[in-house]
Amino acid sequence: MKISFPQVRCIAKTVADFDAIQDFLGAESMVWNKTENSSERDSLIEFSGRVCYMSFGPRQSPRNNKEYIRNLIDSGHGSVLEHVSWTFIVSGVSRGFTHQLVRHRAGFSYSQLSQQYYDESDASFVAPPSLKKATSLYKKWVGSMQSSLDLYRELISSAQKMAINSSFSNKEKLRELRTTARSILPNAIETKIVFTANARAIRNFLEARGAIEGDWEMREVSSQIFNMVKEDAPSLFQDFEIFALKDGSCSVVRSS
Repeated sequence: MKISFPQVRCIAKTVADFDAIQDFLGAESMVWNKTENSSERDSLIEFSGRVCYMSFGPRQSPRNNKEYIRNLIDSGHGSVLEHVSWTFIVSGVSRGFTHQLVRHRAGFSYSQLSQQYYDESDASFVAPPSLKKATSLYKKWVGSMQSSLDLYRELISSAQKMAINSSFSNKEKLRELRTTARSILPNAIETKIVFTANARAIRNFLEARGAIEGDWEMREVSSQIFNMVKEDAPSLFQDFEIFALKDGSCSVVRSS
């Protein structure tokens, strides 16, 4: 039986058109003293915030990009952070994990592997680290997962024979047999999900999920996401830190 581990990959992110930004500033006879070496996404957030007050040229505060964004965060001006987003493909996670993930709605969009149309006969499973390998409980867990997969395959085979006499279209026959078979699959079965989230939503996610002691998958995925967005937009995530725990896993915490 195959065992999977969470893997997050960033497949898209907001790209700023600074030529268009400069065209706007020129049309307004404004000059933006942009912080040298600030990241593309951090700069876009700063520009968006400054438009709210047209605080360019002589009206521009002396704050650099990091200080400006920290002031946005501290003052609760969160809507400006929504102009930057990332799209991730997450694999090696359990259905139990995605049931929790999709509870985050505002600022998130999801596309997940369908068990009604995808054959899970060769599926992997996600094993909780608390089930130490080479123990009797782990062996029982593996046996239970394998039994569910064996029964799934049996149900698929049986449903295919029954579908021959069905009056449904081929598409709906397929949906029916896989819907029947998936009823036996456990929360530990591996799945894939694409999701897009803006910076404000990601910050909320990291704060809510990044340090949950009892949910290793959430902490693992949060850590991987944080490492990616921190590199892309260090000012946007300047108030978060990652810590290594005693068991070797990581936790994402917002600093005061």
